[in-house]
Amino acid sequence: MSITLRAGRWSGRLAALALGLAMSAMSPQAQALDEVKIIAPAAPGGGWDQTARTMAEAMQTAGVVKNVQVSNVPGAGGTIGLAQFADAQKGKEDSLMVTGLVMVGAILTNNSPVSLADTTPIARLTGEYEIIVVPADSKFQTMADLVAAMKADPGSVAWAGGSAGGTDHILVGLIAQAAGSDPTKINYVPFSGGGEALAALLGGHVAAGVSGIGEFIGQVDAGKLRALAVSGPEPINNIPTLKEQGVDVELANWRGIVAPPGLSPEATQELVATVSRTVESQPWQEALKTKGWTDLYMAGDQFAEFLRSEEARIKGVLTQIGLVK
Repeated sequence: MSITLRAGRWSGRLAALALGLAMSAMSPQAQALDEVKIIAPAAPGGGWDQTARTMAEAMQTAGVVKNVQVSNVPGAGGTIGLAQFADAQKGKEDSLMVTGLVMVGAILTNNSPVSLADTTPIARLTGEYEIIVVPADSKFQTMADLVAAMKADPGSVAWAGGSAGGTDHILVGLIAQAAGSDPTKINYVPFSGGGEALAALLGGHVAAGVSGIGEFIGQVDAGKLRALAVSGPEPINNIPTLKEQGVDVELANWRGIVAPPGLSPEATQELVATVSRTVESQPWQEALKTKGWTDLYMAGDQFAEFLRSEEARIKGVLTQIGLVK
């Protein structure tokens, strides 16, 4: 499915959202909904599942929704859950699904016939920035050292990260692009879990590692790994950003929430308002602090536009590194 075709559907949805927002401006404050169902398109315990269950708890505790049910539909980077959601929940005004950057990549790498353009965008919620680390005794003292080695010979720098085509892989591809290195020649070694990637780093089997900050920061604090950069807009724990070191890349492993296709502008706006009230609530704000999630809230038509541009950006990166044709 081409970007052009998807863009047409996005444009229609943007118009619907704009109409809904205009209509809601004259409406009284939304009352608590009776029930909402949230689908986490992943197995229990992961980031999407935690997001779904944390939102469910915040909705109920804050009195935004009386009853919230969470169910899991794992598989294929969320694309199995996405396909079921878009089909079975079409037109249903009480359904939501957690999504995120990983799903954008999985849709492209799995050549999924269903995309996020087949949903109704509601809001981007949270994000986690990435960290680039090397073993404590690495010869790479700075990000500049690592980038120089990539430019000289991309294959000589082995990177450990999560699944192929995921956030970690995308970040390495973006770094290669920004450094003027050939993204198709990067030496990326995917691991199924952070523990395996950590073992490869500590064992000297790879030169560098990429993951969410929470995955490696404990080993950095313990002196077993050395942090070279973070992928956010500002330093974290005194770790400089990529941009500060001349690598023009910023990337967050964001998570958001969408509704099914086929909703009226009024129903769409009601869900936007429901999520907005939840995000503003004390239970949700406390959860952000407890879990260390960065607040990246962006709602309605702004989120829809973000999804369209994010899809184009990620498709470009995955094409450059040879995972998408």
